[in-house]
Amino acid sequence: MPKDKLPITQAVRMLKEKEATFTLRTYKYEDKGGTPVASRELGVPEHQVIKTLVMEDERKNPLLILMHGTTRFPRKISPEFWAQKALSPAIQKQLSGTRDTW
Repeated sequence: MPKDKLPITQAVRMLKEKEATFTLRTYKYEDKGGTPVASRELGVPEHQVIKTLVMEDERKNPLLILMHGTTRFPRKISPEFWAQKALSPAIQKQLSGTRDTW
């Protein structure tokens, strides 16, 4: 990705607005690559990669789940939690600035 075409998400905008010190690191996207690809391409342990699940509750309130790259999302959890539905790609992009990669 050319340096002049780095992705600018809402999170990056906020970090810049708050004058936070950070390093934007990018890598070539691989469909269904997930955290193993991010780990390999960034040269960091997979546990240090943070993945984000973007969902919504029954009232359409956004729900963000942050997990270590080596953590699997537990399938055996309360039915109340699973009542949450995945956001549409358009809403996911609006909230996170990224595309749906599930």
